[in-house]
Amino acid sequence: MPELGGMEAIANSDRDFRNALGVFGTGVAVITARDPQGTPLGLTVNSFAAVSLLPRLVLWSQSLASPSRTVFTVVTHFAVNVLAQDQLDLCRRFARAGPDKFSGVAFSDGLGGAPLLAGAAACLECVAAARFPGGDHVIHLGEVERFSYSNRTPLLFVGGRYQRGLDLEPGPDPGANPDAELEAAWGGLA
Repeated sequence: MPELGGMEAIANSDRDFRNALGVFGTGVAVITARDPQGTPLGLTVNSFAAVSLLPRLVLWSQSLASPSRTVFTVVTHFAVNVLAQDQLDLCRRFARAGPDKFSGVAFSDGLGGAPLLAGAAACLECVAAARFPGGDHVIHLGEVERFSYSNRTPLLFVGGRYQRGLDLEPGPDPGANPDAELEAAWGGLA
């Protein structure tokens, strides 16, 4: 096989494409909202990303085959619940179809009634700003109106497996400007 950038070129199958995407580790989130009748709904995603600091925009994508897709295309608010490493059970619960995913789950109502899952590493409460076609998915853009976060270690998804994060370097240098360093790295300015 020919080499590509020091790596073997791999066949162009859908599985290979998924494997290549899986090399990029992500966090895991449960997107929640309420349908027009007030029933809570949610689904597990790892397709969540930050878009902009000003205004505060985030996005996530949803399969066109998702049973809740039509509801998420009409909701005015949704919440992004970033799961903590000890919430694998919630991740699996909201990844499967089921009649009442919220049965026995502790949550509170956020903006627009979007459920905020207890114990999440972070919760971002969003107003639905736009939706865009994205191949076999719809891309949901949300403007973050309110958020909260903790120091809980997030649940990670890499290579098709759930993992825990580990610190690779010590905390910030006491003399460093963490905001400037974060802004340069986050904004692709470095």
